[in-house]
Amino acid sequence: MTTKITTQMQADKYPFAQELITDMQGNIRKVVIDFDDYLRLLEAIEDEGLILAMKAVEHEIPLNIDEALAQLEQK
Repeated sequence: MTTKITTQMQADKYPFAQELITDMQGNIRKVVIDFDDYLRLLEAIEDEGLILAMKAVEHEIPLNIDEALAQLEQK
């Protein structure tokens, strides 16, 4: 069963969705979105991951390349 977004409430709740694919009970199982929107969402997720990684090491002491390689060899 395929249900297209028809109400403003659904459009507000799922701003990127062009189409909702539901099961027989009406539970949303898949969402069809524009490919450009998909790429923008991927970029946002990657940016968030980078920000989290940067915050995780913000209090660490920076190493030069030789120090970093020496530390890697110790492990």
